[in-house]
Amino acid sequence: MEDGQRIATAKQAADHELVLAFGRLQGAANRLEYILGRAIEEECGISHLMFEVLLILGRAGRPGLSMKAIGREQVLTTGGVTRLIDRMEAAGLVERTDDPADRRGRLVRLTPLGEETTVRASRVHVENIRRHFVDPLPAAHRERFAEDLRILSHAARDALPRLR
Repeated sequence: MEDGQRIATAKQAADHELVLAFGRLQGAANRLEYILGRAIEEECGISHLMFEVLLILGRAGRPGLSMKAIGREQVLTTGGVTRLIDRMEAAGLVERTDDPADRRGRLVRLTPLGEETTVRASRVHVENIRRHFVDPLPAAHRERFAEDLRILSHAARDALPRLR
């Protein structure tokens, strides 16, 4: 019998081991994102989403990335990326430049302040990841857990429809 067919009541649904496991994953991720994001905001003055975009741009290097590429990486709509990049540009973290490969295109890249902020926020973030994400796990499980998360992340990414 299929796993889902054994669910006949709301209590069985709520107590199903797969529902509970996924709920724990989602709850842990939400709480960790709040804790780690709050620390970046308090210590570096940027949101967690801005930090993620700084990392994406840092990974890309010069000349930068198109707005569309940033949206794909962060799973944001075109309007959402534009508003976010507008705020980041106003804060001096990024700049828009002409795309040498496309006369009509624009690229987004880090400014020196964006580079400095990325480094500072990453130092804060790594320490908080260690404290709240790594240290609570038994040492023998950490490497396997990280690999399992990579597998899950790639499977979910591959299952997502591409945003236009």
